[in-house]
Amino acid sequence: MQYRKLGASDLEVSEIALGSWLTYGAAVGRRRARECVRQAFDSGINFFDTANVYGEGAAEKMLGELLADHARSSYVLATKLYFPMSAADRGLSRAQIAKQIDASLARLRTDHVDLYQCHRYDEETPLEETMEALTRVVEQGKARYIGFSEWNAAQIAASLAVPGVVRFVSSQPQYSLLWRRPEKEIMPLCARNGIGQIVWSPLAQGVLTGKYRPGEPPPADSRAASERMGRYMGRHASDAVLCTVQKLTPVAAAAGLTMAQLALAWVLREPNVASAIIGASRPGQVAENAEASAVTLDGATLEAIDEAVADVVTS
Repeated sequence: MQYRKLGASDLEVSEIALGSWLTYGAAVGRRRARECVRQAFDSGINFFDTANVYGEGAAEKMLGELLADHARSSYVLATKLYFPMSAADRGLSRAQIAKQIDASLARLRTDHVDLYQCHRYDEETPLEETMEALTRVVEQGKARYIGFSEWNAAQIAASLAVPGVVRFVSSQPQYSLLWRRPEKEIMPLCARNGIGQIVWSPLAQGVLTGKYRPGEPPPADSRAASERMGRYMGRHASDAVLCTVQKLTPVAAAAGLTMAQLALAWVLREPNVASAIIGASRPGQVAENAEASAVTLDGATLEAIDEAVADVVTS
């Protein structure tokens, strides 16, 4: 496993991170989750990402239980806030930030997180109020650094212009070889301002593993077959995309990689990407994905990828 500095912070994060959206505390039980976390440590993964809204607190609670077996200094822990936790609890107001950080820390069984992220931008709260409240969280020692997820370039630039507050060190966008939108504005802006990328859905909800085939039902134990998780597959589950993805099979084989490793190595080719978040329901998936770290794709492989998926890329 290789490690990268997260933006302008002093956090050294593994190139592969283990996430918990739709999995731990929800579709994946405690025993299997424990196996995945154990495998993550065995594979050199030190970065764990979650959010208060995942399973309405269940993912944080389970992750807190599983990480309690490990020294706090041995891992980097990130969580988020914004989405509703109740009819009255949502957003990035001063009151919500103060309330939700304490609730997350209690569920995670720790006195601080390494990274506290705004899960989305809050149009209803003044940006200055949000930044000042996040600064207070850092000053209190409850979070070491702050980040955001899916903010646009104008919102990022506005946050950088707020005086006297802590600066963001991370951005968490959707990014994969099928979804390249962050490359145009977000990544260049972030790179200039000491903000690193922690990308989610680098496997396009599992589509880039090649396990979903056009015209065939999804494997029984897959994300797409789950009533809870399948509804998030979106456009990636279309027959057009699935047919195109099959063209990557010989590309991966020629590179000596699995399809998942090819897709992860592709996002990690970008210098501004510090880590790629994977979701796993089995420890074997964690081990396989972790092996994508430090893989360098040559020019011919990158050209073959672009040629194969050109018709379905969103950029």
